[in-house]
Amino acid sequence: MKLNSSISAIVTGGGSGLGEATARALAAAGVRVAVFDFNPDNGARVAGEIGGTFCEVDVTSDASVLAGFAAARAAHGQERVLVNCAGGGGSMKTVSRSRETGEIAPMPIEHFRKVIEVNVIASFRCASLAAAGMLALDPLDHGERGVIVNTASAAAEDGQMGQAAYAAAKGGIVSMTLPIARDLGRDGVRINTILPGIFSTPPMRGVPEKVRTALEASVPFPHRMGEPSEYASLVLEMCRNPYLNGEDIRLDGAIRMGYSR
Repeated sequence: MKLNSSISAIVTGGGSGLGEATARALAAAGVRVAVFDFNPDNGARVAGEIGGTFCEVDVTSDASVLAGFAAARAAHGQERVLVNCAGGGGSMKTVSRSRETGEIAPMPIEHFRKVIEVNVIASFRCASLAAAGMLALDPLDHGERGVIVNTASAAAEDGQMGQAAYAAAKGGIVSMTLPIARDLGRDGVRINTILPGIFSTPPMRGVPEKVRTALEASVPFPHRMGEPSEYASLVLEMCRNPYLNGEDIRLDGAIRMGYSR
């Protein structure tokens, strides 16, 4: 797909981190970008700086997502690109023991459910809505109508202690990539998934310097965290390369997270 001013895009989680970098990269290529974000300050700031449209969206809500798509399409027309960067999930072990009381308790199922909801279900919700709109468009070069990029994590394959819910959610995103590509391929819509490793996003920049240094040293090469602009660069290649479809690609400096106590 040729990225230019005739193309419109939606980036979920576009107010910070990987999503912000992606929104900026797409806008720099001339694409009309709608920024979906739960944080109105961040989302409006990014959209304003790139000349895009901000839509305050909770990706776990059907009504909120539908309203966001309607607003984005009213501003820019039907999107041909969707990038799902919204997600997250805190660390919690399957079973925990209180250091104070010794009490043993299983992970609250609500925590597991919320992490699945904000990652795999939200990504599918947005992807299916975008694809439904894309299928009504006339095809471009190579017969394609649109491109979807989802964001998983290296945790989908190398989940650490406390990441059962997060790894399951990101693994779900990975596992649905090929079936969705097969569902949509006949109509010219492609989908790929990126599995980022350790990236310099706001949450990671907030960790103690000692921890950050150790994490960077664990990356085979280069010995540092990934830059959001490097994620965005891969998104643009996924949009531009018509033969890239149904793929799950790690972007992690060759890191493989081992077991640690």
